[in-house]
Amino acid sequence: MSARFSEAGIVNVSFGENVRVINPVNLYGCRIGDHAFIGPFVEVQKEVSIGNRTKIQSHTFICEWVEIGNDCFVGHGVMFINDAFSEGKPAGGNRNLWKPTKIGNNVSIGSNATILPVTICDEVVIGAGAVVTKDITKKGVYVGNPARLLRLL
Repeated sequence: MSARFSEAGIVNVSFGENVRVINPVNLYGCRIGDHAFIGPFVEVQKEVSIGNRTKIQSHTFICEWVEIGNDCFVGHGVMFINDAFSEGKPAGGNRNLWKPTKIGNNVSIGSNATILPVTICDEVVIGAGAVVTKDITKKGVYVGNPARLLRLL
């Protein structure tokens, strides 16, 4: 038997000023804004943009085609997904089936939330464990599976 091993690490990343990264991480082909924080055991894939002063906590996975605004908080273990299984199965390497995600400014995402390919407007709170399946266009607190508006902000 043979195995192929790859090292986790930081490759081809554009860092803003005063970014703090706690190893181990896997960051590649992405952009991290000024004064951002990336916790340990985080993966940020290529074509991702993380805004200024945004904090990404440990064990979070941010897949390709995600844009996170400024002054956001992403809790522990948050999962971003770019494959909506539109054909009833994983898209695999077929990037034509992937969809982007856009997170506005001043958005807080609680631990263990799952964010499907959606757009979330500015000034939103996503509760811990929520599953966001549809665009969010009103400022508010969203909770549950699927995520629903709990109250306006």
